[in-house]
Amino acid sequence: MTTLTISLKRPSKVYHEGEVIAGVVVVKSNSDVRHEGLVLVMEGSVNLQISSKNAGIFDAFSNSIKPITLVNTSMEIVPAGKIPVGVTEIPFEMPLRGRPSSAGPGLLETYHGVFVNVMYTIQCSMKRSFLNKPLNAVCQFFVQYKHQDPGPLKPVRCEITPASIRASGAPSRASMPNFQLYAEIDTTVCALDKPITGKIRVDDCSVQIKSIELQLVRVETCGSTEGYSRDATEIQIIQVGEGDVCRSRDVPLYMVLPRLFTCPTTTTTNFKIEFELNISVIFEDDYLVTENFPILLLRCR
Repeated sequence: MTTLTISLKRPSKVYHEGEVIAGVVVVKSNSDVRHEGLVLVMEGSVNLQISSKNAGIFDAFSNSIKPITLVNTSMEIVPAGKIPVGVTEIPFEMPLRGRPSSAGPGLLETYHGVFVNVMYTIQCSMKRSFLNKPLNAVCQFFVQYKHQDPGPLKPVRCEITPASIRASGAPSRASMPNFQLYAEIDTTVCALDKPITGKIRVDDCSVQIKSIELQLVRVETCGSTEGYSRDATEIQIIQVGEGDVCRSRDVPLYMVLPRLFTCPTTTTTNFKIEFELNISVIFEDDYLVTENFPILLLRCR
């Protein structure tokens, strides 16, 4: 039996454009292996998908939503020959360089979304005679931008009252309870490696509160000149207050951004990746009020 695996020298598997990806291809076999050569292929692409609710509207151009290639490099690391019995490690180095595309002149950060996915892989293939199937191995790695200077602080402070909120779960504003809340986000220009912080305070409320939640949302837009599909989906939600919280007391907001499910805010010809923060207050009758804050995510110090 023969197995093929790829091991990268960098344990984090995180690389910046322009760096060299180094590792080894490990071949394990209990007998000598004849082969037609070992080839490495580095691939990076953006995969776009139209949401099912818009599929009917966009049937006319859905076929034009093709993957966008960011990098595609191949090299032969071993010519045709024989690999001896046992464990054989074959070192390799591949430069990480993007090519201009509709997504921009360089590489994008790795991102796992619902309708937009940016993924990078190294694949190794061992070609063998027609009597034996080729052996393949795949290893995913991650691309990040180099840290830039911090963006300007843009704090947001607002009063949340029946006149100011976007409401759901009730037939009309007349049925809303009387309430007055104060919310504060320390900055809406956020570093991906640092938590989002702020506070919320309940100054007055005529009914009991069931829960206060902080929700991170991704807004993905994809399409072409024929039309675009825009969808908002939840990434994570944190309960910051449970039950009828004390009045006139600050409740801290603190959210660590999840790796891979967030990336720098991105705008290209064929897609956009944007992010929003929702502060939601749920009352005892499950009536919900939400205040929305668009945020800009950056890879900065």
